[in-house]
Amino acid sequence: MAERSQQAAPRPAAGGRAPGISPRRTRAWPQRHTYAALDLGTNNCRLLIARPEGDGFVVVDAFSRIVRLGEGLAATGRLSDAAMDRAVEALAICAEKLKRRHVTLVRSVATEACRRATNGADFIGRVARETGIRLEIITAEQEARLAVIGCHALLEPGDGPALVFDIGGGSTELVLLAEGDAPVPEVEDWFSAPWGVVSLSESEPHVGANEAELRIAYARMKQRATDAFAPFAARLVAAAKRPGRLLGTSGTVTTLASLHLDLPSYDRKKIDGLIVASDDLRAVNHRLAGLSIDERATLRCIGTERADLVVAGCAILEAILDLWPAERLSVADRGIREGILRGLMAADAVPA
Repeated sequence: MAERSQQAAPRPAAGGRAPGISPRRTRAWPQRHTYAALDLGTNNCRLLIARPEGDGFVVVDAFSRIVRLGEGLAATGRLSDAAMDRAVEALAICAEKLKRRHVTLVRSVATEACRRATNGADFIGRVARETGIRLEIITAEQEARLAVIGCHALLEPGDGPALVFDIGGGSTELVLLAEGDAPVPEVEDWFSAPWGVVSLSESEPHVGANEAELRIAYARMKQRATDAFAPFAARLVAAAKRPGRLLGTSGTVTTLASLHLDLPSYDRKKIDGLIVASDDLRAVNHRLAGLSIDERATLRCIGTERADLVVAGCAILEAILDLWPAERLSVADRGIREGILRGLMAADAVPA
């Protein structure tokens, strides 16, 4: 929900052929307005604050912290006290940034962890009381569409169908875009699977006493993801016969791309918009699948915070590459937050 006059962004139409993303006319932006997008996911809390500039925007502040809100959710069905405390602490920092930057309009969303938890609504209330931030629990479809709005500009040019995916902490969203090279792609179909890096890691742990056992555990993880994607795979039969473009947005694909490039540390300028051969990412996945958590923690661009979750992301990604066997994929370090910002700015602008 956008906070200022509490005007929510328009919801997508229900039923029938999915509508496209409306192109923006020439706009005159309100003077000195600052906008913010907050995304509280199953694993991360992310904030982006920006001002309009031309047909885009310039970022004036940002915040990201791993909070693991969905930790233990698969076993209990509830958000744990410790997880909620971590999230509230991060959201308090976000609230201070919103105040300090004099944000005019903000939309704050929560995704799979809050959708699934039996105490999700109670947590939303606590956040409002303690931080002043009013979180909106969005649907999986809204989440998928926002991700596409935020990153579709990085799709390779081409006239074939395209698949966009977002591997989250608690779920994975897949979006099929229509054929053609239109500046604003049309959504043909979408799907949400209940496995993300946190939920899959907890439900199908990657454990073993040696490399062989670790690879067996990895195969089980990948099979779970493959089974979850099966209903969507059946709908993709015609389009997948000539798979075209593939675009991924998530910490998984940006991390794996960093490992592929052997970067000494994460560098967004080298990752956002990078095009990688699918076989090269499969090779990185194969390497990680045979390593223990301690061995993965020593790798640059992974570290201790991602070491226990990255293999689940690898398994989900491989299942997607099997589903949509494109020769290469584009990598996006952008998504829901950028989609929210574009929606807020378009709705708040006036025709020039």
